[in-house]
Amino acid sequence: MHEQIIIRTANIADTKRIHEINIDAFGYENCISETEKALSLVLEKSNIKIFVAEINKDVVGYIHGSDYSTTYQPPLKNILAIGVLKSFQGRGIGGLLLEKLEEWARNDGCAGVRLVSGFNRTDAHNFYLKKGYKDRKDQKNFMKLF
Repeated sequence: MHEQIIIRTANIADTKRIHEINIDAFGYENCISETEKALSLVLEKSNIKIFVAEINKDVVGYIHGSDYSTTYQPPLKNILAIGVLKSFQGRGIGGLLLEKLEEWARNDGCAGVRLVSGFNRTDAHNFYLKKGYKDRKDQKNFMKLF
């Protein structure tokens, strides 16, 4: 039997599973209350979207995207995160999530989609290349926390 994968917009009830995906797929140990707070803020904004992948009403993956507008290129969408539970990887879920975000980008008049990925995530890099993404440049990632 072929499992049906449904891609839909996230809602606040998805907090627990998104939190679990953050731990399983990324190794991020943020507390669930912080995940809920962040998800609540994202859901209020029209220029940021989270789409989830469901199998049998169970969220098994998600993609988080936002506007990426600069003065030096046409508008893009920026993938902030894409993750699928390890036990569900290899089933085409990530590809469907990418397609949904790309559809949003096209419908919103964007020129394309961009993302950054950690240098050590070689499986993810191969996935993006297979999906038609180009490896443009190596760069450092800086952050200042307050």
